[in-house]
Amino acid sequence: MVRRRAARRSAARLSATGLEVPAPPAWVRWLPAAYVAGVLILEPVTPVQWPVSFLLIAVPVIAAFTWGPVGVAGVTAFAVGFEAVLAGTPCCAGRVSHDLWERHYVASYISTALVGLLGAVLATHRKRQEAHLVNANSVAEALMRTLLRPVPPRVGRLLAAALYRPAVVGSLVGGDLFDICATPAGERAIIGDVRGKGLRAVGTVADILGSFRQVVYEAGDLRQVAAGMERRMTREVESTPDSELFVTAALVEYDSGAQQVTIINHGHVEPVLISGGEVDLVTGPPALPLGLGALLAEQPVAYTCRLARGDVLLLCTDGLVEARDPAGVFYPLLDRLRQRFGGRPAPSPAEVIDFLDTDLPRHAGVLHDDVAALAITPDGTEAPDVQS
Repeated sequence: MVRRRAARRSAARLSATGLEVPAPPAWVRWLPAAYVAGVLILEPVTPVQWPVSFLLIAVPVIAAFTWGPVGVAGVTAFAVGFEAVLAGTPCCAGRVSHDLWERHYVASYISTALVGLLGAVLATHRKRQEAHLVNANSVAEALMRTLLRPVPPRVGRLLAAALYRPAVVGSLVGGDLFDICATPAGERAIIGDVRGKGLRAVGTVADILGSFRQVVYEAGDLRQVAAGMERRMTREVESTPDSELFVTAALVEYDSGAQQVTIINHGHVEPVLISGGEVDLVTGPPALPLGLGALLAEQPVAYTCRLARGDVLLLCTDGLVEARDPAGVFYPLLDRLRQRFGGRPAPSPAEVIDFLDTDLPRHAGVLHDDVAALAITPDGTEAPDVQS
């Protein structure tokens, strides 16, 4: 039951954003009415007599920013009628009414109607553009859902949970990536961050995850997996006009017999280990990001970390640790994890991810970079047979 709930939470995080254009704030839709009210308030307080109805010419354009063409047409009809009412009605003592068919007022009616027609065209064009953007975003999100498959609560001998928050509000499109697979060599995971974000990063995300899912099942240790991904990324760099394309990534392999993980860090954020009520970084020799390996002839160095039952290894991207509050303070990941889990019984990966999912928005509010996190822990049971 707990695992099913964790799976539903993980799937919900990847489907939380809709494919519709977000509705504008209510106050924006009320701007035409607020403008008309402002005009009516302005007229009596001015010291000279002037045709206040002329200001209503702008009402259809204001409505075109949030209303559809039908709404703009209705607002235009109201504006023309209200101009006629104001033209023939005395406003204050000493001010006389005018002939509502006076040529200046007729010109105002015609101008308002023309502006309303242009506003309706503008509203129609805006609606079409919104539909086009939703269409494009839907395709990109469908691709991201295919690439970033929901992490199951159990993968081989590991329990797992993941978090994904793109920087683009209302979209799943981003440049962060993660995956975890049970292989004959052990459970292997990756978390990475493509340089850049949004639609331009999706192609590189596809290449990296495709490369990982291919080489992760091939014979060899984690260094050979990293070498295969470096070769794939090098070909990607050579085929793109972006000479600064690279991917920071952390590769992890779990050995249940030795109760440890092997890590290769390609310029990525260092993992965090929650063990025995303490929270610490797992540091080791860094390597160049994927795509930049040709700059050095040296091979990346793998290092190990003990991961026993009850320990949680947290992998994350820099969007998490570099999220800022309104005062510009970075998210204090270690401090927040120590406050929540320090000196307490071992948490589950889902508990760690749920905490970050609620605590990060409280700190940062608006995210300016993609955020991804993957938490794993041994489950202490026998792993199912894995077919290569």
